[in-house]
Amino acid sequence: HTIHRAARLQSRHFVGEKLRVSSPQGRFAVGSSILDGHSLIRIEPRGKHLFYHWSHGPLLHVHLGLFGKFRRFLSDPPPPTPMTRLAMVSDAATLYLSGPTACDVITPIDRELILGRLGPDPLARVDTEKALSHVASLLARRSAPVSAALLDQRVVAGLGNVYRAELLFMGGIHPLRRASEIEYDELAVLWELARVELRRGARSGRIVTVPPDMVGRSRRSDQKSGERLFVYKREGRPCRVCSTEIEVGVSANRKVWWCPRCQAR
Repeated sequence: HTIHRAARLQSRHFVGEKLRVSSPQGRFAVGSSILDGHSLIRIEPRGKHLFYHWSHGPLLHVHLGLFGKFRRFLSDPPPPTPMTRLAMVSDAATLYLSGPTACDVITPIDRELILGRLGPDPLARVDTEKALSHVASLLARRSAPVSAALLDQRVVAGLGNVYRAELLFMGGIHPLRRASEIEYDELAVLWELARVELRRGARSGRIVTVPPDMVGRSRRSDQKSGERLFVYKREGRPCRVCSTEIEVGVSANRKVWWCPRCQAR
């Protein structure tokens, strides 16, 4: 959701503009010189990847990873920090990028190769039946837990650790069930939940899966941090639905949380 949100907000101020591009840190100096002074025509989010399409042909590929961060300023930007890999400046705004896993100038062929390694993105305009068929065919061949499969970007592009725990709870699926045991109807429910929740997160900029009336609020924007999620990082606390104690385990080297009653194995 953060990638789609970034694409939408950045497009307002940078698309259609000739940009001044630099690398204050110096690690992207060659790439920034290729882009500097050219027009940005489109920002394309896909899973956890961003593709910036430029008027003269090359693309900028960004993957934030765990530590990457954008900072956007509409007026009077501060000096870039020593860790700022990329700076893009238009007449309306300034964008700083620091700590990304990837920040490279690539070709359209490189983009196709990256996209070929990704599963369907729930926030992209995709054919639902085609997307479900792709995911179902991959799950059917896996004996690993479904929670591990959902973090594999080749299966579904864009899901992270918070969403996998929350979506599996909302779908009533135990995270340690074998991926091959997931029925098509269950997968269809997960897919629709992902589309709804990721879209909501992209609009608001934060993950809130608990309906506000469950915690005595009238709006999601009023919910405090401890009221926003069903199971993520809530081990030992009562389930919001049935009061059973939330449990925690490990899947794909990441912690995962569940309610043993609402997500009976």
